[in-house]
Amino acid sequence: MAGPLAGVKVLDLTSVVSGPLATMFLADQGAEVIKVEPPGGDITRRSRRSVSASGEFSALFVSSNRGKRSLALDIKRPEAGEILRRLIAGADVLVQNFRPGTMERLGLAEPALRAANPRLIYVSISGVGETGPYAGKRVYDPIVQGLSGLADVQAEAKTRRPQMIRTIVADKTTAIFAAQAICAALYARERTGEGQHIRLAMLDTMIAYLWPEAMMQYTVVGQEADTADPNARPDLIFETVDGYITVGTISDSEWQGFCAAVERPDLLEDRRFNTPGGRAVNAMERILLMGEILKTRASAEWLRRLDACDVPSAPVLRRGEVIGNEQVVARELIAEFDHPDIGRVRQPKPAARFDRTPAAIQGPAPRIGEHSAAILVSLGFDAAAIEHLAATGVIRLATG
Repeated sequence: MAGPLAGVKVLDLTSVVSGPLATMFLADQGAEVIKVEPPGGDITRRSRRSVSASGEFSALFVSSNRGKRSLALDIKRPEAGEILRRLIAGADVLVQNFRPGTMERLGLAEPALRAANPRLIYVSISGVGETGPYAGKRVYDPIVQGLSGLADVQAEAKTRRPQMIRTIVADKTTAIFAAQAICAALYARERTGEGQHIRLAMLDTMIAYLWPEAMMQYTVVGQEADTADPNARPDLIFETVDGYITVGTISDSEWQGFCAAVERPDLLEDRRFNTPGGRAVNAMERILLMGEILKTRASAEWLRRLDACDVPSAPVLRRGEVIGNEQVVARELIAEFDHPDIGRVRQPKPAARFDRTPAAIQGPAPRIGEHSAAILVSLGFDAAAIEHLAATGVIRLATG
């Protein structure tokens, strides 16, 4: 069965992660995604250790570009203009994440493309937006973590030194926001018949993402000093005799269950902890106390006891343990398939499960220019024209 976005054509002019991951989600859901990359390939093909003999694939690229077709095209060359015009005429969505002003210099600004294709959904992803004093900055994920307050949320408990999250969370969250916005714009177009320009900045995304709980003390104007920082407390990772677990005790029933599981009925009468409000106000003391108790037994025993008392809990897995975890295996969350250049690869299955139009991994990440010739033929270019474009470096054809 076809995915929910079957028939949607996406022109992907993005690089690195925020844009490629967004369009990969669309590919998983059935869209045809043409990745337009320079003849040397997307920078992420070579920004990490290569996992292929050809040198064209890093694990990061493989996991951000599966299911796409690759057109290797030097969009700075005048000869690329006709190719792009033909592609845009038949596209539903165009996604780009160049620095602000680049598309205008290339003659690919939204107004010009809108004139050629009024139904086009034009998506511009940027680091900090197209206006403001930082608009011209080169921006990567750590910059946004610093500006958004995310590094402060992760601050070391004792010194309050800000710390980065060790994954590119701003890039990946922006990708999810972008994919959702594109689907919303496609729905709006079904009602109005018109495309539109979506502008999405990583900074805007992360401030919106963090706000509900990480900015609680700044939500009510005039009460900023009256609310304790909910992040100035230990995290919920507890050491056991043989590892680490996480435990949640938000509701009264969960706290009561915890006290039963650890055989501490006296804590039920402790006024610091016997109400949800008390547990929040005295979170530091509560979490430190839980930590001291949980150090005394092995993880498996605590998890068995906590499950029996219906207390939210789980092992804290090392990355190498995730693939074999019983819940991950039971849900069949990881797929394996053969990549012609790499060998056997693992990929997470699409997270959203559609019962009538199922999403699925549409295939491996492409080689540089793997589909250049086929795409140009579909646009009406003959063999001689394709050979000339390749010979002059306007396009690149996959070799081997």
